[in-house]
Amino acid sequence: MRTKMNAHTHQKGVAAVELALLLIPLMILVFGISEFGRAIYQYNTIAKGTRDAVRFLSQTAPGDGAAKAAARCLVVFGNRNCAGTPLVPGLYVGQVTVRDSSSDAATHARQPITGGSGVANLVSVEVSGYQFSSLVTYVVPNLTFNTISATMFGAAS
Repeated sequence: MRTKMNAHTHQKGVAAVELALLLIPLMILVFGISEFGRAIYQYNTIAKGTRDAVRFLSQTAPGDGAAKAAARCLVVFGNRNCAGTPLVPGLYVGQVTVRDSSSDAATHARQPITGGSGVANLVSVEVSGYQFSSLVTYVVPNLTFNTISATMFGAAS
């Protein structure tokens, strides 16, 4: 005697197999999105630090060594005295370059002030060689950021 088998009994376990097939691409997608999000966050943190440092230097006279050192600390640590941990893992003071008319006269010559008398100092802060370290390197490899810089007119003289 034959028992009648319905189509539902042949479908047992199909959902588990489909989940297993889709789980790997979904996990890669989730890890990729989170790692690129971390990379963008770190890039924006460094960019904000360079803007803060150049804004700080725009209020000082060109060639002020203490102000340049404080600006480097401002980029890396978020404060002027290099206290605490770096804002971004792997960022250090040696990656920060400060340029003004005293250190790089060829490209940062003093600029005449339009409609006034005197000249203004051109100040730049650059971070170069920063490498983003991915937590999931098989999804998102380690990335080296291009130079992140900010430039502003400084104190008039």
